[in-house]
Amino acid sequence: MLARRTLACVGSQPSVLGAAPTNARNMATLRELELRLKSVRNIEKITKSMKMIASTKLNKAQRAMNSGKQYGAANAELFQNSPSEEPAKRKLFVVVSSDKGLCGGVHSSVSKATRRVMAEQKDLDPESPVMVIGDKSKAQLSRVLPKNMTLSFNQIGRDVPTFADAAGVTDLILKSGVEYDSITIVYNKFVSAISYEAATIDVVTENALKASSGFKAYEMEDDVTKDVAEFALANAIYAALVEGHACEISARRNAMDNASKNASDMINSLQLQYNRGRQAAITNELVDIITGAFHLVISDILH
Repeated sequence: MLARRTLACVGSQPSVLGAAPTNARNMATLRELELRLKSVRNIEKITKSMKMIASTKLNKAQRAMNSGKQYGAANAELFQNSPSEEPAKRKLFVVVSSDKGLCGGVHSSVSKATRRVMAEQKDLDPESPVMVIGDKSKAQLSRVLPKNMTLSFNQIGRDVPTFADAAGVTDLILKSGVEYDSITIVYNKFVSAISYEAATIDVVTENALKASSGFKAYEMEDDVTKDVAEFALANAIYAALVEGHACEISARRNAMDNASKNASDMINSLQLQYNRGRQAAITNELVDIITGAFHLVISDILH
């Protein structure tokens, strides 16, 4: 009887003193997989919640965008009747972005469009000023156009942008003292609920309005032209803000939807690995039990 117990104990001990059991690595791997599964499940819950929030905000953003387009249509009619007769060499670029991330390539889209427009216009002053609405595009453009950055705005459009936000930006632009011949607004144009594209709006300045043939035909005071130019700039910025906001919400909804799908696929893959690892661990335990029983049988036969 003592020999049987001694043989069973020796069979259950590691072959080298201090070595881990044979299934220790499997158990560690199972523990790691379990922690990863828990982490990915938590991420999936977060992305699904953010997708629901973005879906709720999207309808509100689209309604604001449709209202804002009326401001842009009024500006377009004004600019058609008062075209600029001389090409502008020093343009002010107003880039419309936001402070929030997790929305795909919304911010890089307007940053790339700004650099592309500046590169395509050969007669443009290389030191043309750039003003950015939003910290995300500001960080991107500050690395490639540090000498052109003159002014930036943040905390605008945290909710649906209002005309008061656009008026505040316009007021700071006009009071900045930056010299320019014309203004170009770079923003994201809403194409559909799943796509957008970078676009530009050219805004006529006060001097261009005074020089246009359409305004020369009427006798106006200087303040009238100044007010019209300021109001037209506020209109254009507001239209770009609400349309860019709708693109951001739509892109965030799509990004969170894709993230949720990727998390679900990863959960399925990790669950399969966990089940296989668990099955292998159980098989190893059964092999150990059967081996121990076999040793006991052999010892009984020998004794």
